[in-house]
Amino acid sequence: MLALVKVAPGPGLELRDVPEPVIGINDVLVKVRRTGICGTDLHIAAWDAWAARTIVPPLVVGHEFVGQVVAVGSNVVDFRPGDLVSGEGHVVCGRCRHCLAGRRHLCANTIGLGVGRDGAFAEYVALPMTNVWHHWPGIDEEVAAIFDPFGNAVHTALAFPVLGEDVLVSGAGPIGLMATAVVRHAGARFVVVSEPNPARRAIALRMGATVAVDPRERDLREAGRELGMVEGYDVALEMSGNPAALRAAITAMAHGGGVAILGIPTEEIALDVNEIVFKMLTLRGIYGREMYETWYKMTVMLQSGLDIAPAITHRFSFHDHEAAFAAARSGDVGKVIMDWTA
Repeated sequence: MLALVKVAPGPGLELRDVPEPVIGINDVLVKVRRTGICGTDLHIAAWDAWAARTIVPPLVVGHEFVGQVVAVGSNVVDFRPGDLVSGEGHVVCGRCRHCLAGRRHLCANTIGLGVGRDGAFAEYVALPMTNVWHHWPGIDEEVAAIFDPFGNAVHTALAFPVLGEDVLVSGAGPIGLMATAVVRHAGARFVVVSEPNPARRAIALRMGATVAVDPRERDLREAGRELGMVEGYDVALEMSGNPAALRAAITAMAHGGGVAILGIPTEEIALDVNEIVFKMLTLRGIYGREMYETWYKMTVMLQSGLDIAPAITHRFSFHDHEAAFAAARSGDVGKVIMDWTA
């Protein structure tokens, strides 16, 4: 099969012919139809410091996908050839305290698809049956391809109650854009998106932001006051990993507010703990999705009218992977999809 492979340490990915995955008795083999490019994939392609200490080449990369089941192991009874599926990219141990208690998203032994094991940027991908999600009827195939990052957005956006609340979203990358739509769908009063890139601010407005501001030009507290916020934001979603963005969000919060942090910084962040203490703020780290409560929430919200399709802005054949990765790196895009049927 053809697959995008990190062949050796150093920048770049290569489209290569590699053996198809061999499945075990508890596994599902999926013929990939579409994939989404994630920031993690960009890190691996660039071979930055994180990738150099994390990735062991050769490795098939990628973890956002939708495809059809083509074969199942002898223990698998819930999936059949032809089923449209995606996969939870965190493969957990199943035996630790958290896994046995049903809190699999907290498993400390997680192995990432396309990070610690061969991934989905390929014509076929194999996963344990417990990691395969059977899509409900009516789910758009392109949206199905990005259920993984959509799950990150939902997990973050609903970390605190947002019904009737004023929400700040820091960072309008693809996940921030989807989170904007989620909190609006879930009943937030005002949604202020903080994003330096004008193209992404424009997409944020299409996805339900009340206003989208450039934080270099406009103070977030001022933006809130102009909307009638008496004290500050009730909930903040930090999606950027930018130190200044997290500090600005904390400063702009109302007393008793909650800050959900998904963005991963590349450096240590110094915070004024006095602000956190005296405002009685709750800071919550978010990683991945809750298995599988978040997946149910995603599907139900789509069925009840949530539209995240505007977050998908660019589409390429997998043969044009270099152009697809260049678009994703440019920053002037939402989600970039690669078609593995073309």
